Amino acid sequence: MRERRILVVEDERTIADSIAVRLRAEGFAVSLAGDGPAAVETARREPPDLVVLDIMLPGFDGLEVCRRIQADRPVPVLMLTARDDENDMLVGLAVGADDYLTKPFSMRELAARVHALLRRVQRSHSAGPAPIRIGDLEINQAERRVSRAGVEAHLTPTEFDLLVHLAGRPRTVLPRERLLAEVWGWGDGAGTRTVDSHIKALRRKLGADLIRTVHGVGYALEVQQP
Repeated sequence: MRERRILVVEDERTIADSIAVRLRAEGFAVSLAGDGPAAVETARREPPDLVVLDIMLPGFDGLEVCRRIQADRPVPVLMLTARDDENDMLVGLAVGADDYLTKPFSMRELAARVHALLRRVQRSHSAGPAPIRIGDLEINQAERRVSRAGVEAHLTPTEFDLLVHLAGRPRTVLPRERLLAEVWGWGDGAGTRTVDSHIKALRRKLGADLIRTVHGVGYALEVQQP
């Protein structure tokens, strides 16, 4: 099996080296970049399977790095934030990040998040290739492409997986905690804001009427049948 490559984008060398040491010990190939332009160039030269990305970077910030990398091809992004700032987290998820960690964090937690993200991507790629069609929504699982009313939408890996999960149970209200456990692989029920942010992204890209909110419970796919 090909060794999976992780791009670590972090301008604090001590942190970058610590992350690289831990991820190499976990069996990954690791590339390092210390600023925005270097990160984008490295991702183009050595396409990663996952990106660990700090928000605060020289050149241009991690949000712009995420936009540019995701414009080339969808890739899982684990974003690092310097503080527990909800705005940083929401903006990061909105531009295509799949998960986030707040500094300081343990290397054990970072490695666990990396493995969970990669397992989710691998699981989705190994899923049956049958397309899902609900009303004017079409999800091509084999090619990981989504369109509504014939218009294709560009989704991040996590947005795609969340949509597939909701589409597998149309009109069924799925609690946030269940979505976190089954899509993200988080078992403690924390991080429901992550679900909310990804739902907002799906509505923005595919239509505000796509997903119904049941306040205090969760979400349901509500595409109208023709």
